[in-house]
Amino acid sequence: MDEIRRRLAARSLVAGEKLPSVRAFARTMGVSPSTVVEAYDRLAAEGLIRSRPGSGFYAAAGTAPPLALAEIAPRAERDIDPLWVSRQSLDAHPDTLRPGCGWLPADWMPNEAVRRALRKLARADDAVLSDYGGTRGSLPLRQHLARQFAAEGIAAGAEQILLTGSGTQALDLLCRFFLQPGDTVLLDDPCYFNFQALLRAHRVRIVSVPHTPSGPDPAAFAAAVAAHRPRLYVTNSAIHNPTGATLSPQTAHRVLTLAAAQDMVIVEDGIFADFEPEPSPRLAALDGLDGVVRIGSFSKTLSASVRCGYIAARPDWIDGLVDLQVATHFGSASPVAAGIVHAALSDGSYRKHMSALRARLARRQKQTIAALGALDITPWTLPRGGFALWCRLPDGADATELARHALRDGVLLAPGNVFSVARTAPDMMRVNVAQMEDKVIAVLKASLASRR
Repeated sequence: MDEIRRRLAARSLVAGEKLPSVRAFARTMGVSPSTVVEAYDRLAAEGLIRSRPGSGFYAAAGTAPPLALAEIAPRAERDIDPLWVSRQSLDAHPDTLRPGCGWLPADWMPNEAVRRALRKLARADDAVLSDYGGTRGSLPLRQHLARQFAAEGIAAGAEQILLTGSGTQALDLLCRFFLQPGDTVLLDDPCYFNFQALLRAHRVRIVSVPHTPSGPDPAAFAAAVAAHRPRLYVTNSAIHNPTGATLSPQTAHRVLTLAAAQDMVIVEDGIFADFEPEPSPRLAALDGLDGVVRIGSFSKTLSASVRCGYIAARPDWIDGLVDLQVATHFGSASPVAAGIVHAALSDGSYRKHMSALRARLARRQKQTIAALGALDITPWTLPRGGFALWCRLPDGADATELARHALRDGVLLAPGNVFSVARTAPDMMRVNVAQMEDKVIAVLKASLASRR
């Protein structure tokens, strides 16, 4: 009875689903069939399952408790819990230093371009300010994205692009579209920690593959695909988060070949693509948007306050995703948000902003590497761009303990096991070079000294 209750609570057994047969469950539990019969009868009396004469027992409706993400997996220490890190980053006191967060400081963003876009939008037709938008989202913004994709080698017309409320919503929509509870999804190890949190909300099985400086380890990737037959593979290929690695052409070809052979869909998150000086290999470009879906947003380079994301995929998938987004969100991205994004991207200043930002981040990366090097903290690889450094701590240092200590001094860190599905990165840490200040180095130095 406890095992059936556990399956109902974990939603691995959902309303209307048939329970194992009496004999099969007796073998699984190592008990007699009569014990299972009595257990099923008692569960039916409690209203948790229903008997269908001649058919078997089925899970009753309304038996699952409210979704609680913290109970999906074994309870983690809160400082290595992705949801805790996200909440601390978002809710931190303004005085808190956040080298562990995943965005740029406000004064590094193109705020004047956003203000100009807001003023322009204030003069728009009343419908833009008050009505629902079209089901696919702003056509001018989708046309702009199509031109941007073409520069990366991705052939996708505006009709193959769907705007969403954010990059996270884009992934959530794809999970709803492709996945059922119990399906397997492949992730890099390490990977962006909110990938894990979102996938657990969808009740899927997560399998991870070690990431290398040129992409997922080819042998481990092949073995995982063969053994687990995952439905999706979710990754960053342009400036991988958190490692900063860049996908090599050879690895990209291998990944696409294996995915096609097993009918596995690849979701490629290109949120950091604009940080690259020149485009690296794109799975979506090499695949032609056949079995690869491209997602992204503008929160890292333009504004995290103006929520707008996108999905680029083959036409039949886009058509189904449009219906799903209408059903779950009644429309595409806000016309106001899409209008602001399009105006800011197309007024001529965005290209100059990104060029200056890449140069500024390159300088800050060198400064940060030098400052961390004095503490014997070293980068795992040198990223081609972006603001993240995946760093190894000195021998014997534990990133979780370091994060605990630093938080007491008003510094929020991102310890490595937050990003590692297999929890194999206890001595690693992601550092946001744009959020580094002298106090951060001082706190890191004191925290490392306190362990001795």
